Amino acid sequence: MGRRSPAGDALTALVLPAFELNGEFLDAAREIAGPAGLTPAQWQVLGATLDGGLAVAEIARRVGLGLARQSVQRTADQLVERGWAEYVENPRHRRAKLLQPTPDGRAAVTRLGAAQRAWADAVGAELGAEELQVALDTMLRIIAASRRVRGIAD
Repeated sequence: MGRRSPAGDALTALVLPAFELNGEFLDAAREIAGPAGLTPAQWQVLGATLDGGLAVAEIARRVGLGLARQSVQRTADQLVERGWAEYVENPRHRRAKLLQPTPDGRAAVTRLGAAQRAWADAVGAELGAEELQVALDTMLRIIAASRRVRGIAD
């Protein structure tokens, strides 16, 4: 078995810190969402519907974190049970109902808004907008390159 190229080594060295960053974001999301009574998954799913109802499959694609449709379905059902979302008829598809937030669901997301802004502003201030934009651009390029190599269209 041959050795990786220097670029392959650099990408491989990035993987574990990327997983650690994901874990850190999830921990921060738990701290932010918890006082509003939401889990990070509920926040993501509910947040995806704030601009209009979506089918569960659309939410799974939009959230884009590798969440299976079934996982999003369970989370959506939890939101409905709590009264934070509801299923409504979908004019484009008879069987795939749309999930939309209720006023209580919108209020739950609004309650965590100030905490999310404070966290983002504080973390962002430590790095600066310019450095974060460079990191974002790099991350998006890595995602696109990986998808091209795996034969997945953007």
